[in-house]
Amino acid sequence: MPHVHPSLLRRLAAIFYDALLLFSVLFFASFPLLFLTGGQAIEHNPLYTLYLFAISFLYFAWPWVKSGQTLGMKAWRIALQSMDGGKVTWRQAALRFFAALLSWLPLGLGFLWSLWDREGLAWHDRLSGTRLVLLG
Repeated sequence: MPHVHPSLLRRLAAIFYDALLLFSVLFFASFPLLFLTGGQAIEHNPLYTLYLFAISFLYFAWPWVKSGQTLGMKAWRIALQSMDGGKVTWRQAALRFFAALLSWLPLGLGFLWSLWDREGLAWHDRLSGTRLVLLG
């Protein structure tokens, strides 16, 4: 039975949901660092940027590998899988994460591409060998 891919609107709704949750996670992850800086803002610190980037990567990659769904994806009944229908590997999760960042750069063209792709795949789906499926 062929899989049913989620609409672009459903994808974007899940991304928005995850963005709100990620913002909260990053806020609370940054809070303890105020004790290290004596309450001063952390500005233009490459280590801090790397720290936030690593947390962002783990927010998405961990659930993709473990269950195929972030919280936003669960709310919108979307699952991520390998093209063969199996679980996503850490390599695929990393490729997907970085490729998704690139998909946003040209005005979201990498995401819009799913509207014209015959399989409903975005750039980062193709580059990582993954696909989103709509759950019953």
